[in-house]
Amino acid sequence: MKRITNLISLCVLVAFGATAQINTPQPSPAGSVSSTVGLTDVKIEYFRPGVKGRQIFGTGDAFLEQYGEVWRTGANAGSMVTFSTDVKVAGTDVKAGTYQIASIPGKDEWDVMLLSSPIGGNEAAYHDSLAVVKTKVKSSKTANSVERMTFQVSDISADNTSANIHFAWANTSWKLPFTVDFHETVMKDIAAKTQVNPQNYVAAANYYLASGENLEQALEWMNKYLSMGENSGQFWHVHTKAQIQAKLGMKKEAIATAKDSMEKAKNFPNGDFGYIKRNEDLIASLK
Repeated sequence: MKRITNLISLCVLVAFGATAQINTPQPSPAGSVSSTVGLTDVKIEYFRPGVKGRQIFGTGDAFLEQYGEVWRTGANAGSMVTFSTDVKVAGTDVKAGTYQIASIPGKDEWDVMLLSSPIGGNEAAYHDSLAVVKTKVKSSKTANSVERMTFQVSDISADNTSANIHFAWANTSWKLPFTVDFHETVMKDIAAKTQVNPQNYVAAANYYLASGENLEQALEWMNKYLSMGENSGQFWHVHTKAQIQAKLGMKKEAIATAKDSMEKAKNFPNGDFGYIKRNEDLIASLK
């Protein structure tokens, strides 16, 4: 009986030991950054080693990460990037999915790779066949030392079609460029949804106006929307029609439409939202 009691006590102690873990901060804490570029969600998940007074990149035993040697580009299991749609990375087609970021540091430039089959922290397992992208990027010195390794999605272009994966640690920084293409997706969305919700005619027309795509179609959509119910009183959308006409070279029609928008804005009881001046500016630009 005593033997059974001791066995039960041992099991309890083992079970307690397995569950009663003490939580302490990780030496290289987890980090993540995400952004939307165009219609593509981009997320980078990584572990952030610290400088901690060490020399990080160089050649020789004094340096933590050696020039010319494969590095997992982070601590623990390395760094992962996920694209929600197909993209181009440094000009190479990359399918939607998750990839490990690996690199080979250098004095003035790095090799940066995206791996379809992660190697985690086992740099010796790297082989070029694992890389869907392998490209050289210029490295630069940071203005100030970056204590914790950092990734960002930076330099998103004004037209939302390009950005950079931006790395910085210690006194070194580099950028890996990527581009996205959402035009075909938007076209399919327009074709499907304008049949369901008339408000989508406005969204479609505005998109075509911004992209310079088929302005005749944009004008047709805007005319269709403004002809419905009391929509013609929405002077902000009437102004968009005037902009489309102006881009089509229809100066006389654009001026008339802008004047119509301006009069409706002046008579709107809740204010003109700045559209009186917008129309005045448009008219002046067409004279």
